[in-house]
Amino acid sequence: MRTKLYLDPQDRPLNPLLQLGRKPRLLIVDDQPVNIQALYQVFAADYQVFMATSGPQALGLCRDKHPDLVLLDIQMPGMDGFEVCRQIKADAELQDLPVVFVTAHSEPKAETEGLEVGAVDFISKPFNPAVVRARVKTHLTLKLQGDLLRQMVFIDGLTGVYNRRFFDERLEREFQRARRSASSLALIVVDVDYFKRYNDHYGHLAGDEALRAVASTLLGQLKRPGDMVSRYGGEEFACILPETDLAGAMCLAEEMEAAIRAAHIAHAYSDVCAHLTVSLGVASFKPDGTRLAEELIQAADQQLYLAKSKGRGRASGAEA
Repeated sequence: MRTKLYLDPQDRPLNPLLQLGRKPRLLIVDDQPVNIQALYQVFAADYQVFMATSGPQALGLCRDKHPDLVLLDIQMPGMDGFEVCRQIKADAELQDLPVVFVTAHSEPKAETEGLEVGAVDFISKPFNPAVVRARVKTHLTLKLQGDLLRQMVFIDGLTGVYNRRFFDERLEREFQRARRSASSLALIVVDVDYFKRYNDHYGHLAGDEALRAVASTLLGQLKRPGDMVSRYGGEEFACILPETDLAGAMCLAEEMEAAIRAAHIAHAYSDVCAHLTVSLGVASFKPDGTRLAEELIQAADQQLYLAKSKGRGRASGAEA
């Protein structure tokens, strides 16, 4: 099973807000529906707008919907806006999310506290719609630029997919997410068959081009923005598949293997066939309080070893 999954703007190399042109996501948080409606009218035409009337609801939407910016009231029953902002900034997954306070509190003390807890701006009610639009546009532009710069650190320079550093961080993040939601998490480890022979025969420049073609082909098989491909090291790649059980991961792995074969990259010194092939190790599990993300890597590596021992050019999988 592979649930249709949409995650944050960092789920593809080079921000999908720039690539795909989707509307930026705004979260409006206010306990008064009339205030939410006023802001909704300002932004509905150009943004995808989510709404929350309490602090806990706002934090849940931040984690589930991954907005690009939050417009947050201060005075709310239970958890006030200051505490909501503190919790956003204390969360590793949310800390880069810009928060703008939009509130009836206009005194300097409230504005100072809002900025101290991590907000990027403070707008007093009643607000001017044109001013609010302009400020939101400015902060969104800054966020997208920051996202792009952060992503460049995580991109493999040769293949254009994510690098090992991003893989390590993302796997831990998805492991914690799967543990919270009691959902399956799958991993595919991909190894290019007889790649040393390929380099020895065709040369390292051709080897680099082959790795780029493999990376592009693997990336092209992904069907959900939540899935990701990274270069794991040398001629190895790894695919993290949130909310995916073993059957779903095996299906994708077999599609990947077939797609690499269909690319017809000549490999005269392979013992599998006359074209470049890959071996794939697949593992899936549901994290709990006693398991570690490293166990999923170990299980996928074991399955990759089995795929190679059975003749390469195939996928092998098991529950971890």
